[in-house]
Amino acid sequence: MSSIPERIVAFNKGRLPEMLKLKYESMAESVFRFYRGTCHLFYEDLAKVGNFPGSPVTWICGDLHPENFGSFKGDNRLVYFDLNDFDEAILAPCLWEISRMVTSIFIGFNDLGMDRKDASIVAGKFITCYADTLASGKAISIDPRTASGIVATFLNKVEERKQKELLCKRTLMKKGKLMLSSEYEKHRLLEKSLKKELEQHINTWIKTSSLDKNGFTATDCVFRLAGTGSIGVKRYLFLLKRGDRKNKYLLLDMKQAMPSSLLPYVTPKQPHWKSEADRVIQIKQRMQNTPPALLGTTFFKGESFVIQEMQPTEDSINFELLKDRYKDIDRVIEDMAVLSGASQLRSSGRQGSSIADELISFGQNSSWYKGLLLYAEKYSMQVRNDYQQYLLAYKGGKLA
Repeated sequence: MSSIPERIVAFNKGRLPEMLKLKYESMAESVFRFYRGTCHLFYEDLAKVGNFPGSPVTWICGDLHPENFGSFKGDNRLVYFDLNDFDEAILAPCLWEISRMVTSIFIGFNDLGMDRKDASIVAGKFITCYADTLASGKAISIDPRTASGIVATFLNKVEERKQKELLCKRTLMKKGKLMLSSEYEKHRLLEKSLKKELEQHINTWIKTSSLDKNGFTATDCVFRLAGTGSIGVKRYLFLLKRGDRKNKYLLLDMKQAMPSSLLPYVTPKQPHWKSEADRVIQIKQRMQNTPPALLGTTFFKGESFVIQEMQPTEDSINFELLKDRYKDIDRVIEDMAVLSGASQLRSSGRQGSSIADELISFGQNSSWYKGLLLYAEKYSMQVRNDYQQYLLAYKGGKLA
């Protein structure tokens, strides 16, 4: 088998070279960042495990970990807390999803300097809470009206925040015109001709969307950096100005959709999608209670992209701030477990996924708990070893 650095380089071949440097730099920061950037390694290894517990086939987001839960405004303009990254979404055994999440708990707790015994307890609670949700057969959602604990505080804060606050961080006034700031750390300037093409393209797209009735037009565009695993794919941020209101702006995200990194390793037959972007939003709409605002797809220069109102990366739970508040962490993880089960129930019986009755029966059977927990804990130790190999190669300049 190829070495860890070789497998990483092979997977990332074809991504934007300058941005790929930033991805490798981010992955070198910690074991958890490395884990976030190597979803492909996790499933490549999992597919080879002979004694992994069997489970019903469901729709999964594919890259489940605590930082892929967060808040967003739905198309009904309410704020929700839910799974929010579906780049890797695919039809697969439901425990593949859960094993990635449980492994991330062991890795994340270790990165925070927390006790391994505590991690095992929280991971076990995640499993039982997820199973209880399946057994209940109820696909609940979490918004400011239904949330409790730290998630309620978090959502209420997000709901009260004004659009002006988001714009303030990412824009500046230049010669009397509001523009996206080139000084913001996650923005990169675009070559003029590409920028012009993108603005023309998104203005054409707007005419097919609900934005058209309010006279929105794109006035600026930058390259946007976000996430860890997706750094290196093409991603653009647009500043839109509303024509019928003074000083009314909107931020729109346009992200290139790549094939799911799980595709080589899953055995269930996948549906035929119009494009990779179509796959992402179709599964997102099935698994989330309410999809994000302005969700759509487009083709630009022959490549498919997902479009949606920008979801700020700050709107996710910061576990670093909670590391000394065990009860709060415990409650957040339980909420994440409920949402994981709910998303699979909500999308059940669709194009090859198991029906709700099968998921309910699976949730009532606890025979798989121990095997999943042991695998996740063992694999988390392998990830730490893989990270050391990666770090050695990165510092040695072998990932240039």
